[in-house]
Amino acid sequence: MKKYVFDTSALLTYIENEEGIETVESLLMKALNEENKIFISTVTMIEVFYISMQEQGRTIAEERLSLIETLPLIQESLMPNITKTIGEMKAVKSMSFADCCIAGLSKSKKYSGPQNPDNSIRWLPVTERSR
Repeated sequence: MKKYVFDTSALLTYIENEEGIETVESLLMKALNEENKIFISTVTMIEVFYISMQEQGRTIAEERLSLIETLPLIQESLMPNITKTIGEMKAVKSMSFADCCIAGLSKSKKYSGPQNPDNSIRWLPVTERSR
């Protein structure tokens, strides 16, 4: 079974019906049919909420969180076993804190990058968002 980690852009692509939605919908359908697993970080939920609240207000932000909770996603909290990994990434990479959290989750699920030899997990940043 393949595993994926969705970042904030993947969820916003789905919610806002943007370019790349077909990929996200296909993976969600496969997760619904238990053909794959999709993980998201708690930080991803926070980002969706604050971006939505800034751009469209609290009501829309709350509706979006409710929608995400209905999707076949496995939400992972920031657990102590990945905090060191996240901290190390932030110390040496020029990535946002949120991206470090998502990358740390990917690494904890044994994702080693685009050339992942056993193809067991993929980080799916569908689009680059400037937020």
